[in-house]
Amino acid sequence: MPDLASHILGVPESGIRRIHEIAITLDDVISLAVGEPDVGVAPHIAAAAKAAWDADETNYTANGGIAVLREAIVEKLARVNDIRVDTERVWVTAGATQGLHQAMAITLSPGDEVLVPDPGYTTFTMNAHMLSAVAVPYPLRADSGFMPQVAALEPLVTDRTRVLIINSPSNPLGTIFPRELLVELLDFARRHDLWVISDEVYEYFTWGEPHVSIASLDGDDRVFSVFSFSKTYAMTGIRIGYLVTPPGIAQTMRTVQEATISCASQPGQWAALAAITGDQSHVDAAREHYGDNLAAARALLDSKGIRYLVPGGTFYLWIDMAHVAGADVAAWAEAFLLEQRVAIAPGSAFGASGEGWIRVNLAAPQAPLLEGLGRLPAFGG
Repeated sequence: MPDLASHILGVPESGIRRIHEIAITLDDVISLAVGEPDVGVAPHIAAAAKAAWDADETNYTANGGIAVLREAIVEKLARVNDIRVDTERVWVTAGATQGLHQAMAITLSPGDEVLVPDPGYTTFTMNAHMLSAVAVPYPLRADSGFMPQVAALEPLVTDRTRVLIINSPSNPLGTIFPRELLVELLDFARRHDLWVISDEVYEYFTWGEPHVSIASLDGDDRVFSVFSFSKTYAMTGIRIGYLVTPPGIAQTMRTVQEATISCASQPGQWAALAAITGDQSHVDAAREHYGDNLAAARALLDSKGIRYLVPGGTFYLWIDMAHVAGADVAAWAEAFLLEQRVAIAPGSAFGASGEGWIRVNLAAPQAPLLEGLGRLPAFGG
């Protein structure tokens, strides 16, 4: 048979999925590896999707999405994110994953370089490979609170660098970039004439620190912003997100969207409309649940002497297991799963700077969450 494309064969495997695939073959596993909310979708969201199916609202929509949904997103962006756009800059996508890929696809040519956070969400690097671009990791270190350092970014820039990706609140770290840092990153992007792609999927889950959208600070139209309904509204399988673009590229987006998905699922879009315009109390309840889990998890880890990064947001906890994982946390995480029946994501799955760390999903029932964390070897134990 013919060979597959060489750049596709080079796409790195997801270390998170490897753990998950092993876990689903085992009995009695406490699953804390995959970022799946444990709360159900709100009844009014499910009802909107069902109503669309019942009414046979199953045809194509405009490439950018249903007009009333795009209008609702425009209102939300102004109210929540201080981003003011028209509907031609809002594109409903098949989840944030497609939104990220779309933004990278229209800003990166083969051989171009994109600066990606390390540790960072695995799809950033996977997308670069799929587009024949080059992912250049910028290190996020424990001694700087896992925050980007512009001084460390400068030497990574070459004449092929085109894009800077930022992620706040960060998956896997839970860090939130303060306004002052976002201004520095925009100044850096301006000096080197870079696009900025901002992943803001966890915008609603913050623990006391305000989330600031970098596009609200953008004065020269270089930011693409990616948002999602998946985590906020527990709609991960419905696959609806949205990409907010700089002005002036609506026709390009219309063409690219047509060539990739045509449009997102119409019933999914009606569900998203109900989510964004309806009662938000279930989002508040989910935030409270995840916050309670975070407090309980921190208390347990403190009692075991295990170091962790105090998150500013998301529903993850970034935990230092170097005292037992050594220089191969992926191998240790797999052995821990087989021996203790607890699935956690190895930090190295998010980049070389994650070696020795693990990511734990806090969006779980509290009892099994604490049982799973309780099986982690204590520091010095």
